[in-house]
Amino acid sequence: MTGNEESADGKTESQQLARRLREAREYLNLSQQFVADRTGIPRSAVSDIERGARKVDSLELRKLARLYMFPVGYFLGEEEAGDDVRMLARAVTDLTEDDRAEVVRFAQFLRYSAETDRKRRR
Repeated sequence: MTGNEESADGKTESQQLARRLREAREYLNLSQQFVADRTGIPRSAVSDIERGARKVDSLELRKLARLYMFPVGYFLGEEEAGDDVRMLARAVTDLTEDDRAEVVRFAQFLRYSAETDRKRRR
């Protein structure tokens, strides 16, 4: 399906992407200005993207996904964000930037540890 084709709910992929981005930002209770400050994407562009008036490029999508702590695939409709991802996103909302970075480092450590354990068991 291209960005202009309709899905089962009558919305184009571009509209669905815009909706998911807006909902993720609102779910985390972030302002468009905060998003702009953290990503370097102008606030007016964030607004246009969320309204579907402007396409988001891949680098911008990656920055937004990282800030919102959702996988890029979620915004593209390729995977659903599980309750655990949403719970984690909500839990880190009020943390400082340094504390959020620490949570990410810990998650990366856990993923690396799990991969290492799987390799050892083979």
